[in-house]
Amino acid sequence: MRHKVVRRALNQKTASRLSYECFLDIAKDLGCVGVEARNDLGRPFFDGLAPGEAGEMARARGLQLLGLSEVYPFDDWSDVRATCVQDLIDTAEASGAQTISLIPRVDGVGTEDGVRQLVLRQVLREILPMREGRKVLALIEPIGFAASSLRDKTELVEAIEAVGGRGKFKMVHDTFQHAIAGGGPVFPDYTALVHISGISDPAPPLDEHLDARRILVDERDRCDTCGQVLAFLEAGYGGAFSFECTDPLVRESPRLAAEIARSFEFIDSYAARM
Repeated sequence: MRHKVVRRALNQKTASRLSYECFLDIAKDLGCVGVEARNDLGRPFFDGLAPGEAGEMARARGLQLLGLSEVYPFDDWSDVRATCVQDLIDTAEASGAQTISLIPRVDGVGTEDGVRQLVLRQVLREILPMREGRKVLALIEPIGFAASSLRDKTELVEAIEAVGGRGKFKMVHDTFQHAIAGGGPVFPDYTALVHISGISDPAPPLDEHLDARRILVDERDRCDTCGQVLAFLEAGYGGAFSFECTDPLVRESPRLAAEIARSFEFIDSYAARM
């Protein structure tokens, strides 16, 4: 059987204590194909560097700027939200980032059957013209919280098709969010990025209360992250798998690079055995 290649990437949340430049350096040293930069770390994108300069810094290290995160909640639509989406698209274009990430609301509003699907399609139609003439792909991340307005990947695929958004919208698949949403089908053709993280504590219920405790993947992982990675590889997915960890024990570790490397190697070995 042909060896299954796990294309490594790193989300800035996982290394949030590092400067943007050091974040790029650690990603390069880990053999990553690319990185995701964020605007929700208590400081501006790229630590305030001009987007064009920040993109060049990544490319000089052989890294793709895979995406910029995020607009939340993108489906609570307003003039303010429209401006946020447009600004994120503009920043992505200026930096050479391939995608932007849009996160649905998780406050329990608009979750009713029939309402959430209608609102999602209306908002996608608002965003479509913002992308005209742009290379940036808009990614939407289903969130598995019980109070989320978008948990079901099938509903997202149906909405993309309904608004004529194929090739303009895709999704982020998050292994933790997928697990707490109860699993279900994955859609490799509609997925541009996979976020990976693990939950190894055996005691608490596997639900949204563990969102801030996502760690690197090991043999105790309860999210079946390796199984999800393998499902994507076997279905022909060729995109990146990006560590997005939230637990401070990971993000503030003085041995972060070695620990990420060890977890990537664990995932690689799992894929090689299957």
